[in-house]
Amino acid sequence: MARGKVQLRRVENPVHRQVTFCKRRAGLLKKARELSVLCDASVGIIVFSAHGKLYDLATTGTMEELIERYKAASAGEATTDGCGRHNRMDPKHETTVLQQEINLLQKGLRYIYGNRANEHMNVDELNALERYLEIWMYNTRSAKMQIMAQEIQALKSKEGMLKAANEILQEKVFSNCQLTLWYKLQIVEQSSLLDVGMVVADQQNGRFSTVPLVEEVISSNPLTVLSGYSSCRGSEMGYSF
Repeated sequence: MARGKVQLRRVENPVHRQVTFCKRRAGLLKKARELSVLCDASVGIIVFSAHGKLYDLATTGTMEELIERYKAASAGEATTDGCGRHNRMDPKHETTVLQQEINLLQKGLRYIYGNRANEHMNVDELNALERYLEIWMYNTRSAKMQIMAQEIQALKSKEGMLKAANEILQEKVFSNCQLTLWYKLQIVEQSSLLDVGMVVADQQNGRFSTVPLVEEVISSNPLTVLSGYSSCRGSEMGYSF
């Protein structure tokens, strides 16, 4: 079942009203900081409680600087022409704002690195420093993620190149193995041909005779296998050469 719209009205109970104020104020300031960090915007918030207590937030510089920028922008809008173009900030004022930001950052660095005895920072300055630190952390994380993504992409490209080179090497090894096997088979075939027809025992006259085809092979390719046998060894076996 869908929830109906809640009507906004004043909280009658003062205790509940104070609790609601604290919660909503904290949420408002948190959203303002998030808007400043995510969108690099300059946000200024001024809140007065029911008891007259002031709560303010300036995400860029100090609240006085934001008010001056607001006055300058409002004055510029009042003097714009019909085309709707806004006047730029006065160069002198812009230089002053930038110089104040630089001084604030230098003061914040000295404060961070332990020189707190000589550097006293108010709430506005600490809020501004916190905002700058959040921006630096966001930019640092973004740069780190970008570098990591580039390194991962480079590793993937290198992996693809290595795989392609490995496939080429495997094809070359396979072709070389096939060629080597073919040569070995040719040698085996030639050797088996000579072994079969090299010497055939003939019982006539106790001599060895070769088949005609093998005789031609031996005559064209003299073998040294039989040359190692001596005449004495042949006579002992009962054969003559």
